[in-house]
Amino acid sequence: MEKGASHGDLLVYVQDVLQYGVLPSNNQGNQGNRKGSANLSVGTAFEFFGCIPCCTSHGAQPRCQARSPGRAILCQSLSKLITATSRFCFRSCGYRVRVIGQQATAKEAPILIFSPHSSFLDAFVAHWTGLPCLIVRSQDRQRPIFGQLINYTQPVYVWREDPDSRQNTIKEIKRRTTSPDGWQQILIFPEGTCSNRKGLITFKPGAFYPGVPVQPVCIRYPNRLDTLSWTWQGPGALELLWLTMTQFYTYCELEFLPVYVPTEEEKCNPKLFASNVRDVMAKALQVPVIDYSYEDCRLMSKAKKLSLPPSIGLIEVQNIREEFGLDARVLETDFLEKFAKFADQSTGLADAKQFAKYLHLPVDHPKAMELFDINDSDRSGTLNFKKYVRGRCTLMSGSIKNSIGTNVSWDVVKQRLKLSPENLETIDSFVVNLKSDANENDVLDHLYAAVPEWSWIVSDLCNSSSP
Repeated sequence: MEKGASHGDLLVYVQDVLQYGVLPSNNQGNQGNRKGSANLSVGTAFEFFGCIPCCTSHGAQPRCQARSPGRAILCQSLSKLITATSRFCFRSCGYRVRVIGQQATAKEAPILIFSPHSSFLDAFVAHWTGLPCLIVRSQDRQRPIFGQLINYTQPVYVWREDPDSRQNTIKEIKRRTTSPDGWQQILIFPEGTCSNRKGLITFKPGAFYPGVPVQPVCIRYPNRLDTLSWTWQGPGALELLWLTMTQFYTYCELEFLPVYVPTEEEKCNPKLFASNVRDVMAKALQVPVIDYSYEDCRLMSKAKKLSLPPSIGLIEVQNIREEFGLDARVLETDFLEKFAKFADQSTGLADAKQFAKYLHLPVDHPKAMELFDINDSDRSGTLNFKKYVRGRCTLMSGSIKNSIGTNVSWDVVKQRLKLSPENLETIDSFVVNLKSDANENDVLDHLYAAVPEWSWIVSDLCNSSSP
């Protein structure tokens, strides 16, 4: 052991203790105790969590650089201290954790796959697995107290809005899992968001790109009341925290499944690798697999903002993206906003009359009826958002989409629509309002932007026989 290096580190840690070690009391936690919570104040536990990472945050940075024996031993000792203290805090707060199976070593399985992810309190798993590296949102590093603890694990931060973040994250995971520097295991929740544990949603493939063995770990909360599920609909974090505090005990189970070694095919196909691991975990948990993802949750949030039922956003975005090559953001900013223009706000559905009104055509017009039938794939007489997305994508691809002549004018389109004077005035007024100061050649472009289905209508009219 290099005495000088470890002594210098220890001085830094002592300085941090003196500077950051005393945290203000948590009045909310004390108030919770006065109201009769069976658990110790969670605020007291937070103070424990806060002191330790502040004391050791300087130890985190050298861990991703060259590691001297003295520094490695010191960091290992501090990790043991952190996990021991953190476990004490969780137990003091009523957590009762049962471990089934045995955790593999970093050499046997560089990556730990945890699922299902249902709560912010799932963070407890880090303290029962030796503080592995975490894959977390960039926003989490700003969280009071917990941000310091997260930093100590040398996490890989993900910037969800950064288009390059995904590739950078994959590269860093590959680097750590194949590095000879002796990185600790990487802990990943591959679902990328929280669910209610009633099924396993789509696993993101990022954890599976390195093609190294992984150890699946199942999380269960066998409690009579569910005070933990933190989903896109339902109680907020503070309410769930309060409900959890009012329970005498919160029971948790961690089941370490056998290490999953990928086949050569799975190494070349991360999505297949992820899907097969999910199947293994679903079988152990005795729950179904569901092809929803974080992108579906974003659509739910967007639908709520548009005063539509959030559930209409559950359309299996990942499958639709793969089938039609759509960008997930287009579904939010274009498809859902267009659908909101004609769908019923209470049900999230639309009938033929509402759809025709959106097209500014009479409900019995042949093109309105044909378009509605294309979208209404199961002939139920109503459209939901999923059917609308698939129908519109079908319109814009394959043999249904025809080329539109460059010399097509709005006057020609009006003639071929064969509308009554009253209906012709309605659609003409709509188009005139769209074009505003635009010249005649831009009229159809404005119409296509406002109602994308019109590009198919015009194409079909102009490629059919002349009236």
